Amino acid sequence: MVLIEDPIYRAYLRKLVGEEGLQIVDCMPAEEVTDEYVAEITGISLNTVRRTLYLLYEHRLAKYRRERDPESGWLTYLWTLCSDNLDRALESEARKLLRKLEERLAYEKENIFYACVGGCARFVFDEASENNFICPFCGAGLEYMENDRIVTTLEKRMGELSAVL
Repeated sequence: MVLIEDPIYRAYLRKLVGEEGLQIVDCMPAEEVTDEYVAEITGISLNTVRRTLYLLYEHRLAKYRRERDPESGWLTYLWTLCSDNLDRALESEARKLLRKLEERLAYEKENIFYACVGGCARFVFDEASENNFICPFCGAGLEYMENDRIVTTLEKRMGELSAVL
């Protein structure tokens, strides 16, 4: 049985395939097995098992081999987990996150913000001026909002992420 104990890997898998999918990963034997067998040993529906295995396959965390039954002509899929690819998958996710943080940082640096004094929302200058610096949701005034803390936090997170890539 392939048991993934690292909390970072488990969190990534939980995000990817959900709690039931994580149960499936935990119960997968090291040798090739059919999706029907996995459904049987986990007690999870066959559709959920198949959806999870295909999702893992799309992220290169599982692979399959097809066998054709010579008598019936039916195809049987034999599945194996590829836990060795977890590092590469996490690195890919980290790179995507870094790109999103870079985009958000650029947005924060390129805009001037106004916030509702009632706490409803935050607006860029153009939106605030179109609404005469009045919140369109509650009618309260909009005040200039300093975003230095947001910029600093984004830069810090980006530095931490870049350090591990």
